[in-house]
Amino acid sequence: MYFKDIIGQQEAKQRLVQEVAEGRVPHARLLCGPEGCGKLALAVAYARYLCCTDRQGGEACGRCPSCVKFDKLTHPDVHFVFPVKSSTNVSDDFIREWRQLLLQTPYFGFPQWMGAMGVENQQPLIGVKESDEIMRKLTLKSSTGGYKVMILWLPEKMNVQSANKLLKLLEEPPQQTVFLLVSEQPELLLETIRSRTQRLELRKLPEGDIAQALQGKYGLQPADAASIAHLAEGSMQKAIEAIHINEDSRMFFDLFVSLMRLSYQRKLREMKLWSEQVAALGRERQKNLLTYCQRLLRENFIYNFRQTELVYMTPDEQAFSTRFAPFINERNVIGIMEELALAQQHIEQNVNGKMVFFDFALKMIMLLKSN
Repeated sequence: MYFKDIIGQQEAKQRLVQEVAEGRVPHARLLCGPEGCGKLALAVAYARYLCCTDRQGGEACGRCPSCVKFDKLTHPDVHFVFPVKSSTNVSDDFIREWRQLLLQTPYFGFPQWMGAMGVENQQPLIGVKESDEIMRKLTLKSSTGGYKVMILWLPEKMNVQSANKLLKLLEEPPQQTVFLLVSEQPELLLETIRSRTQRLELRKLPEGDIAQALQGKYGLQPADAASIAHLAEGSMQKAIEAIHINEDSRMFFDLFVSLMRLSYQRKLREMKLWSEQVAALGRERQKNLLTYCQRLLRENFIYNFRQTELVYMTPDEQAFSTRFAPFINERNVIGIMEELALAQQHIEQNVNGKMVFFDFALKMIMLLKSN
């Protein structure tokens, strides 16, 4: 991964290159921004640039020993930390899966990483054992005599004990050590962590940049690339998912359609079976389903205004919405969204899934009828 491989984010790339040229590289950098904007890809490209021994024209050379080791993400002075199955695990336990996914595409998200680890109901985290590993690794001398880089992906997943153990190290790291914290929810980080970093905010990707990448990397025709780029809402991750519609996306759509129809028809027995089917999916999939439902409800509400540039739906979703959208309006949209948020909160608190989803399904009967 080089700077030239990063989609968009020209301003951020120029800033990082300039800091290196001026010799003012911060020891702890917090890269923030929405999912799919390229935070992790930029962190990897920046780490490569820092470790390169023959930088040229604002880019890593690609030929020096450091760059060669980067081709397989095996540079001995660049370490990765990411959420893992439990507090008894550390990132090195899953480094093979991590490298494989990162080499496949650096524009992946948390659900894709959970799938790579084979996680279903666990809540991946960065535990205190990981902090001990970080401190151990950074006491080692640089193999090339240059920078040592520690990339922490989703540091908001650190538990309090782990975060507290890193405070001193973030404030006074070993010489030529750089921390790159790649976060989607920096507000969840301890203030003492945030205050020890320099923040770099990345923006959503412009549709034109996504469309160009889709044409160049995936060979899409201009019209198809433009359509998917619009649907992606500034996220390359969503654009890639739209190209390769996965089974979960199809399943979530079918479950949403099924629930709306059953609720409108007041088929209680079938609704109970629906809730049992969803309860068997596992916590993470249940949360992803609720997030999907919130997005599709928002799109159906906007669809009523006939402003196509504001609508972000697949062809199948739009086909369903032509008849369903009128049932989602100003009289019930807030109530439905609040019930979805409440259901999501209960799932996160490990409330029984059958009860949560059947209760929500029953409430949908009244909410749909109040249109």
